[in-house]
Amino acid sequence: MRQAVTNDSIGMEQETGIVSASSRLKGQDLVIKRMFGASVRAILVASVFAMPAIMLPGTSADAIQMVVLLSMIAALLVFVEYSSEYPSLIEFRDAPPFNRIRFVAFFSTVLLLTLIARGATVPTSTNGMLHNLGHLIGNAMDFPFSPVRLMVLLAPDTASLAEIDQIRIHAGFAYLISLAMLLIFVTLVRVMDWPLGHGAFNFWINLPLFDPTAGGDVLRRLKRDSHVNVALGFLLPFLIPAILKVASVYAISPTLTDPQTLIWTMSAWAFLPVSLIMRGVALMRIADLIEEKRRRAYAQAELQVV
Repeated sequence: MRQAVTNDSIGMEQETGIVSASSRLKGQDLVIKRMFGASVRAILVASVFAMPAIMLPGTSADAIQMVVLLSMIAALLVFVEYSSEYPSLIEFRDAPPFNRIRFVAFFSTVLLLTLIARGATVPTSTNGMLHNLGHLIGNAMDFPFSPVRLMVLLAPDTASLAEIDQIRIHAGFAYLISLAMLLIFVTLVRVMDWPLGHGAFNFWINLPLFDPTAGGDVLRRLKRDSHVNVALGFLLPFLIPAILKVASVYAISPTLTDPQTLIWTMSAWAFLPVSLIMRGVALMRIADLIEEKRRRAYAQAELQVV
């Protein structure tokens, strides 16, 4: 009997050891996977920031060094954020493909605008095709009171017709990509039932900057923030050109005839407003999920009372 008990104890210890070893291996696999994903994201972010300075001819060595330094800082921030188990700044980290859509759109915008600007000095068939396509898009979106028209009006008085055409092409391309980004995300929310398609939504991990204990009803605050983000997203494409126009009076407006300045100005002008609208749509979606969960809980409580 004692021998049997001893054998059972040894067997249980062996099973416990196997389970703990398996758990450690799974934990190590998760850490390795998280570190690898963070490294890939950091490299991609660094490539975006360095792309115009490296691909455009005529960039000075000092400018390239400064851009590389900024790219490394951005890559380090992304790596630290995604390699850590707990979030700090980036929202919707575990609710794909929210951030992936935004990155792909921003990457595509910077890449296409860089290729178009490069075509002015290093013409190729690809650059020429993008220029012609951008010319069609820019002319189609350049109508009175449109955001593209407002950006074209920022061209300095000394700008040539070719430089004005470049501004129109860059603005049209960037704005079209941002609208496509918004359309894709709204489709995912409505058709693919985002974010429930990837499991339960972790409020704290995906919204690290939102404090549920700050006061007031969480549902009301989410809806309020959603409305504010959507409103700002719609207004900024019109407000940014107006702000830059006023700034030009004091000689602090960006020089849109410089290729790198043009690329970053158009990319930020098109990306930031639509990114705010996407955030507003996402917050409203989370508010709807919370409201639906509350409704089910209230209905279940009423049934239990009856």
